[in-house]
Amino acid sequence: MTCYLYSAVRTPFGRFNGALSGVRPDDLSARVITGLLDRVPELDPAAIDEVVWGNANGAGEDNRNVGRMAALLAGLPTSVPGTTVNRLCGSSLDAAMIGSRAIETGDADIVLAGGVESMTRAPWVLPKPSRGFPPGDLTAVSTTLGWRLVNPRMPKEWTVSLGEANERLGEKYAVTRERQDAFALRSHRLATAAWAEGFYDHLVVPTDGLARDEGVRSDSSLDQLAALKPSFRPDGTITAGNASPLSDGASALLLGSRAAADRIGVEPLARIAGRGASALDPQEFGYAPVEAAERALARAGIGWDQVGAVELNEAFAVQSLVCVDAWGIDPEIVNARGGAIAIGHPLGASGGRILGTLAGVLRERRERWGVAAICIGVGQGLAIVLENLESLENAAVTA
Repeated sequence: MTCYLYSAVRTPFGRFNGALSGVRPDDLSARVITGLLDRVPELDPAAIDEVVWGNANGAGEDNRNVGRMAALLAGLPTSVPGTTVNRLCGSSLDAAMIGSRAIETGDADIVLAGGVESMTRAPWVLPKPSRGFPPGDLTAVSTTLGWRLVNPRMPKEWTVSLGEANERLGEKYAVTRERQDAFALRSHRLATAAWAEGFYDHLVVPTDGLARDEGVRSDSSLDQLAALKPSFRPDGTITAGNASPLSDGASALLLGSRAAADRIGVEPLARIAGRGASALDPQEFGYAPVEAAERALARAGIGWDQVGAVELNEAFAVQSLVCVDAWGIDPEIVNARGGAIAIGHPLGASGGRILGTLAGVLRERRERWGVAAICIGVGQGLAIVLENLESLENAAVTA
C-alpha cells in the first residue's frame, strides 16, 4: 500500500516571549488539529486511526503524551489513540514517517501527524537528589534548547553546545561569515515575498491573534547582519542573525491510503515516495541531512537531477550551506519560500512545516519531485521524498 499526504497546515511561528508565549503547547496542538480538520469537513474524526505527534522537550505542559492530550483537547473522539514521538528537531518529520509506515503496512488508513513546541514555556527543571534534604544548593536547568543533565560518561567532544558544534562545522568546510549572512538575508527576503504573494495563506491557521510568522524581518540587510556580534566564540561566524531563533508553534499533516480519499473528502496532494534516516558523531549533527536525503532518494528510485524543490530546515546557515554544497544542487531550489532563519524553528513542529511547505512549492512550481530534510541534535538527520501528484495529472492531460 502507498501513503499520501492529503493536507498540511501550521500555526504562524511566534517569537520567543512573543505573541504565542501565553498559549500552552497542548493548546497550540489542539488548535492546529482543529484547523486541519476544518480543511476536510467531510472527514469523520472517528475515522482517524492514529494521532502521531512530535515534541522535543516534554518537560512541562507538554508532558504525559502531548499527542493524546492534543487529540482530546481538539475534540477528537476518545476512541482515537495518540502517541508522542521525540527525535528532537526531527520529531514531527519522524511522526510523518511513522504514520506513513503504518499506512503502507495496512495497520492504518488515516493518520493525523504533526508536532509542537513552545520554547518560551519550556520549564526549568531540578534534578532529584539521590537522598532527601541534601545540604548543598541545587541548580535549575533550562529545558529550552540543547544538552541538559548530561551523563558524565558522555565524551566531552559529543556534548559541546549546538553553536560550537556548528562553528567547528564551518571551520571544517570553510564556510565564511559572509556566506552565512547572505544565506540568512535570502531567507528573510523569500519569506517576506511568500507572505506578500499569498503563498502561506492556505498553509497557516491564524492563532490567538497572530496571522503571520513573527520572526520574518522584511527590512533586514547585509549591513545589519554584519554588525551582529558572534554568539558562541569571540571570533566566530555564527550570530543571532544567521541562525534560527527560538520559537513557538505547531504543525499538522493528514496522511492516508489512496482508498481513504472518499472518507477524507479531498484528493491527495502528494505521495510519500522515500524516507531516510542517518546518524553520525553527535557534534557533527548539522551534516546528518546529507546522508538521510541520499537514502530517501535511493528508496524513491530517483536522483538529485530529478529533484525540483528542497525544504531543508535552517537550524544554522552554516549547516544548511554545508548540506547544499555536499548535495551539489542548485541553491535556488532550496527553501524557495523562506526558511527557519526567518520563519522560526519550534523544535517539534519544524518537520511538519517543511513537509507541508514542500508540497506547496511542488504544486506552485509544477515540479514532480521534492526533498524535505532536517538536522537533529545528538547527531541525526531525517529526510522524506515527496512526489507531486498534480504534476502527474498535468503530464497525463498534456499527453
